[in-house]
Amino acid sequence: MSSERLIFRVHAIRRMFERRITEQDVRHVLDNGEIIEDYPDDTPYPSRLILGWCGRRPLHVVAAYNADENTTIIITAYEPGPQRWDETFRTRSAT
Repeated sequence: MSSERLIFRVHAIRRMFERRITEQDVRHVLDNGEIIEDYPDDTPYPSRLILGWCGRRPLHVVAAYNADENTTIIITAYEPGPQRWDETFRTRSAT
């Protein structure tokens, strides 16, 4: 999903700052991560939830792809927690 051009939504920038997630972290997840959920019906562009690891820290990045402009739009990024995710951070908990 990675492309040369990234656009960070204001929401993503705020959350990244609060959570101490860098642009480099997000690029690492996009380049090396695993797509764990697909949202093909999202508008205005289909999006995906991607799991990646920055060292021992798991990160989830929600990103959409605008194929017409070859642009990846970063919607949000966060560190998944055990209260909402299983121990692999790939599957949502049943709670």
